[in-house]
Amino acid sequence: MAEALLEGARVTVVVTLASYAIALAIGMLLVVMSVSPAAPARWAANAYTQLFRNIPLLAVLFVMYFGLPSIGIETTSWGVGLVGLGMYTGAFVGETLRSGINSIPLGQAEAARSIGLTFGQSLQTVILPQAVRVVIPPLGSLLIALVKNSALVLAVGVTELTAMSRRLIEDDQSRFDLWGVIIGVTVSYLVIAFVLSYLVRLAERRAAFVR
Repeated sequence: MAEALLEGARVTVVVTLASYAIALAIGMLLVVMSVSPAAPARWAANAYTQLFRNIPLLAVLFVMYFGLPSIGIETTSWGVGLVGLGMYTGAFVGETLRSGINSIPLGQAEAARSIGLTFGQSLQTVILPQAVRVVIPPLGSLLIALVKNSALVLAVGVTELTAMSRRLIEDDQSRFDLWGVIIGVTVSYLVIAFVLSYLVRLAERRAAFVR
């Protein structure tokens, strides 16, 4: 049982970190589009954000897993799980980063333009680095939420921690140790969340020291 739960926890960590990396990339793209002087880019970023913030994550996973093959796009459980989680969380990451940019004094952008930096250069070298340091705590909260949301990928066939616990409970040989499985899963999620929270606090203190 312990080996199975450890394997499930390993898959949960991999799914969480990989999908969070996708979410960060999408969030960065969305925030650049949302503050762009080009109106179509702002509209597209807003449409994406509103779409993914207002539909359930499970619906996103089901549409990708069952809908994409119907139009000729082949999928895998891992691909749907990682990309689906990343696309969904990316909308929240983008909004978090946008709130960070809005907290930066307008004079920072004006100073960047006064020394000849383009919009892209000022965003990359002046605005975004400051915004990211400001929003480390809420980004960390999104990471912890993603640990819990990762349990939904069992619906598309990824055997992470929750799926592994269900398999153990349904196994005849594990019925006598039902509470052992439940406690093991609970402790595993707590350990993962506590470790990630600790790493986020370290990053927050490091960012505060840099400022």
